[in-house]
Amino acid sequence: MRVEFAAPRYLAPLSAGIDISASGIKLAVISEKLDGLELTDFGDGRLELGAMNGGEIADRAAVVNAIRTLAKEHHVRYAHIALSESRSYLFEADVPGTKKSEWRAAVEAHIDEYVPLPPAETLFDIAPTDTKGELTHVVGIAYANRLIDESLSVLDEAKVGVSAVESETFSLPRALLPVGDTDTVLIIDLGRTTTKLVIVEKRIPRFATTLDIGGHALTLAVQKYFNVTEEEAKRVKAERGLMGGEGNEEYLAAMLTTVSVIRDEIARRLQYWQARAGGEGGHTPVTRAILVGGNATVRGLAEYLETNLGLPVELGDVFTNLASRDAWLPPIDYMESLAYATAIGLALRTYAN
Repeated sequence: MRVEFAAPRYLAPLSAGIDISASGIKLAVISEKLDGLELTDFGDGRLELGAMNGGEIADRAAVVNAIRTLAKEHHVRYAHIALSESRSYLFEADVPGTKKSEWRAAVEAHIDEYVPLPPAETLFDIAPTDTKGELTHVVGIAYANRLIDESLSVLDEAKVGVSAVESETFSLPRALLPVGDTDTVLIIDLGRTTTKLVIVEKRIPRFATTLDIGGHALTLAVQKYFNVTEEEAKRVKAERGLMGGEGNEEYLAAMLTTVSVIRDEIARRLQYWQARAGGEGGHTPVTRAILVGGNATVRGLAEYLETNLGLPVELGDVFTNLASRDAWLPPIDYMESLAYATAIGLALRTYAN
């Protein structure tokens, strides 16, 4: 009934997610159909390097124009948006109470113990994980007020209403892990200039960090080795990846010099978590890794990381919580979809369990 007699758009706007990152703006629209949820629209708006700097908006005019153009093209008036992990503060606490309002009050009373920001300049949200006697363990995420105000102001100038604001660390697992999943998973989001690492337990982020190196560094390595343009380097990177072969040794060595830096940084964070697993925090070891992002499609990268990290590494499926592929076919190519994990996770927020 809800599908066949859907409310008019002015009463029930499209469930859209807008992801603003260094590489550009990603937009995803999720709609409820008879067979389940489907990705019914998507798009991206490119940003020049430098428009976003360290998770903050550096070129306001460029970002506003990209969002406005994309929203107008896809008829989006409201959207959920994500804030960068690199500007967030992830924390955990044991608090008294039986409902969220009581947990929030308890966290707010001690927020300066969890976040290195003045309490009056901090906004946060929490998610419960489990109960220990009279206490509930919660995971919280906090941002400086000014970051949220700036994001809201940019969307307002772009003529897009904001339905909700959340951290991308919550959007990623919502898209990639099925409802009810209890595994402890490392999500590796390899973007253009950064690599985001998120360790989640039961689909809730418990550790997150951002590395200041991404797929563009691989492009530059190819560009320098072959002395070609950036576009030609991207093509070569996509075709050859990290695959060996006769006459490919020097090229592969150039690529591995860069990708090994990313590998070592990931391994260091993973070892830190695995060493803590089973201790007082009650965390469980990471059992597998999921690779997503616009540069996750480099041939041989998943296999390379799997060999070096010592755990299974798989390419993500951003359609995990949508309708069965037997009932519909996504309108986007699978490899391209890996760049839309955050945007799709945001759009799914409307239907989140």
